[in-house]
Amino acid sequence: MPVYSATEIAFLMVACQQAVLALGWLAGAVLMPESRRAALNWAAYAALSALSLVLFVVSVQPAIEPLRAVANLCIVVSLVALQRGVWAFFGLPRGWRWHGAVLAVVVAVTAFGLDPQHGAWRVMIISGALSALCLSVAWDMQRQARARMELRWGVVLSVPLLAGGLIFGLRAARALLSPGTIVAEVTADSGLNVAAAFGYLVIALVFQLTLVALVVTRGVVELRRSSRYDALTGLLNRRAMQAALEEQVQRARRFGEPFSVLMLDADHFKAVNDVQGHAAGDRALQHLGTLLAAQMRDIDRVGRWGGEEFVVLLPGTGLGQAREVAERLRERVQALPLRWQDQAVPLTVSAGVSQWGEGGDELAALLARADAALYRAKAAGRNRVEGESPPGAPRVELVR
Repeated sequence: MPVYSATEIAFLMVACQQAVLALGWLAGAVLMPESRRAALNWAAYAALSALSLVLFVVSVQPAIEPLRAVANLCIVVSLVALQRGVWAFFGLPRGWRWHGAVLAVVVAVTAFGLDPQHGAWRVMIISGALSALCLSVAWDMQRQARARMELRWGVVLSVPLLAGGLIFGLRAARALLSPGTIVAEVTADSGLNVAAAFGYLVIALVFQLTLVALVVTRGVVELRRSSRYDALTGLLNRRAMQAALEEQVQRARRFGEPFSVLMLDADHFKAVNDVQGHAAGDRALQHLGTLLAAQMRDIDRVGRWGGEEFVVLLPGTGLGQAREVAERLRERVQALPLRWQDQAVPLTVSAGVSQWGEGGDELAALLARADAALYRAKAAGRNRVEGESPPGAPRVELVR
């Protein structure tokens, strides 16, 4: 029965940890269908990491030293699987040019490095490849976490990988500067290697926890997004739009800043559903939402108020400017019909405009004035814009 050194035992402990985590990601692939591809890649990353460490320990025996080449390939492929899991998680394109080049170099260098005279070159190039992969994954994680999940602290997710990249980079530099001793140092039973193994154990565990945190955080972000955004159009939902309007009212009362509200409604929308079908109606609402959002400034807010009705908040905008915005939106919708099953489905909108009044104006009254203006636009023939009525003007009743 073989007697393992302290260094080998430390590496085997890390391998056991990675094997358990691989099983955890396999379970995650079953429980999280929306992240299944990512979880399977991360399971492969953990499993291959465990296998590479076991092979590394076994290959210390001179009779089976060539297994070290397989161990090297496993650890490189594990990081390739890790990065492809990150790409799958964030929905990024999954080309093979980068990974194919890395694997080709590693295979060639591994075969070349089987000769003991070339061991230092093998350590240097493979460690350099591992460092490049770690840094590449770290870059992808922090960039996508900030861009897609709006995490200001996204860079924290990449710290374990940055540490791994630094360690592998230092080993590559060591192989370049001290080629005569690096191979012996890598396999020696030393306190430094034991410490390195336990350090890798901690880094690997922390990194796996960051992957779990990434999954949990995305779930929280999606939950928060679903509570604020309309599932069909991606615009603010009624509750979020109501909150934005109330915040704007508070600013207007505090600083005297004017603002206006547009209330828009798709004309003859029932006919689209009846003639083209409800799927076309849903696509029409998405089309309208896209057109409206594309015309907004960064400070503007647009939301789906209900059904085929939309509300637009225009901070710092008076009634005249708001009418111009509404007219521009109306013209844009009319000029760009919906394309549905190779047919152009014409769409138009009617709009009502109202401006926040100073003093004792209330949000409910502001919206009522915009709604009354919208009714007048409908009554006047649709596909038009109307401003709020002067005080005391009668309201036009219309069944839409």
